[in-house]
Amino acid sequence: MRSTEENSLREAVVTQTLTRQPYTYGRHTLTEPDWTRFPGWRHVTRDEWESAQWQRAHCIKNIRQLRDVLGTLADDAFYDDLATDQTRNATMSMLIPPQMLNTMRVDAFRADPIRRYMIPIHSDRRTDHPSHPMARRDSLHEHDMWVAEGLTHRYPTKVLAELTPTCPQYCGHCTRMDLVGNSTPAVTKLKLALKPVDRHQAHLDYLRAHPEVRDVVVSGGDIANVPWRQLESYLMRLLDLDTVRDVRLATKALAALPQHWLQPDIVEGLERVAGTAARRGVNLALHTHVNHAQTLTPLVARAARTALAVGVRDVRNQGVLLRGVNDTTTDLLDLCFALQGEAGILPYYFYLCDMIPGAEHWRLPVHRAQALQHDIMGYLPGYATPRIVCDVPYVGKRWVHMVTDYDRERGITLWSKNYRTPLDDEELDTLHPYYDPIDTLPEKGRAYWAGR
Repeated sequence: MRSTEENSLREAVVTQTLTRQPYTYGRHTLTEPDWTRFPGWRHVTRDEWESAQWQRAHCIKNIRQLRDVLGTLADDAFYDDLATDQTRNATMSMLIPPQMLNTMRVDAFRADPIRRYMIPIHSDRRTDHPSHPMARRDSLHEHDMWVAEGLTHRYPTKVLAELTPTCPQYCGHCTRMDLVGNSTPAVTKLKLALKPVDRHQAHLDYLRAHPEVRDVVVSGGDIANVPWRQLESYLMRLLDLDTVRDVRLATKALAALPQHWLQPDIVEGLERVAGTAARRGVNLALHTHVNHAQTLTPLVARAARTALAVGVRDVRNQGVLLRGVNDTTTDLLDLCFALQGEAGILPYYFYLCDMIPGAEHWRLPVHRAQALQHDIMGYLPGYATPRIVCDVPYVGKRWVHMVTDYDRERGITLWSKNYRTPLDDEELDTLHPYYDPIDTLPEKGRAYWAGR
């Protein structure tokens, strides 16, 4: 047996080792920031704040409305900077629910991580390489793989169903910036041509004719912007198809507008859909989009746990890695512990920001994503450790360590795939490129791209 002195020494060594961990876990209780700290919301009541109708009616859609809420919490230089970006650069129009704005820090508004992707300003963007030369509006070629309007058949057994081109909020880094939202001075958006009833019927007709599809991601835009009766009708008809075994509902609104998912009629409707899915043995999940722990509040947790309580099998998070937002080990682990431990949301994926125009100041190089994947391992339960993935054009989602070849000097990765998309009939050993942001490359790499 060890002596008391030996045990004390061992405990001291263990304590010292644990306190020297690269990341220190500490449980943090979720809080709803006080919205009355904003001059424009000084008299807003709790009942108003928790109303989905009030939230939608008071979304920030332009600089004047933002100034009315913020007042002098932001200076004139910030508003001028924002106006320049809106005129010259923005690929997404401004639409910010009060819930989302309330999670931004007013004491450091310009530097706030939520502000950086929800309200991009001109000085955020790079002046040397605002867009990568290989950037594309439809960076993942989803539109090119439509088999019916709004239905992308990209993977052998999975489809993406875009039911609406609108969201309750618009994120600056949106991968569907060519379709979603209003046109901006920089981008004229595509438009869906069919009436919703005809578009939805075309989806169902295709799925009925293609029994190899077992997994349907129902998205947009955001399904929170689809009238519930219309959405429930679509989902129930989807669940009538024996070949469909997984249905994933994509909604940023779970975090950006949790009030929507807490409305009694929505909760009751979701319970009907979840009950039908369970009886038919279909896995029903909600997927949301949270990029920083600041946006997780008690209302978000209540919305997520309500969905689980009425029978949704899983609520999962798909975040995007963004420079200046969540690109450190601490950022990611803080977010994942808050998601998993406090909100009942499973950390699922973090995507590298897609290669859309104007996104270079947000994008990370693949090697940085690989380092982050390495650094977050071992802290979370295995089932709650998110995979960091690169969505490679013409290939699809690939874990960042699956790269086949990596030219770090020029920032070019090459990726293989194990299935064909509707856009190719090539051999499966064909390699497809993805590109790091040019400003992250060594001098020779930057010179290479300067000469192209």
